[in-house]
Amino acid sequence: MPFANFKLPQAALSRSQKAELIHRTTALLAEYFGDAARPHTMVLIEEVPDGGYGRADEVFIVPDAFRARPDA
Repeated sequence: MPFANFKLPQAALSRSQKAELIHRTTALLAEYFGDAARPHTMVLIEEVPDGGYGRADEVFIVPDAFRARPDA
């Protein structure tokens, strides 16, 4: 079973962007493993809360300008 795990900042992607990421990742893995793998492919998107990770020795907070706007 193909498995992809994305860890992203919380609120960085909207619901529709997450759905697109899932669909495109599934399609990519089906290209490699064949269409029979499609129904068994798992894509997990984990959202890490602000302050839950760091980069270059600094705690990372997503600036408001880069937060996704909520959608359906």
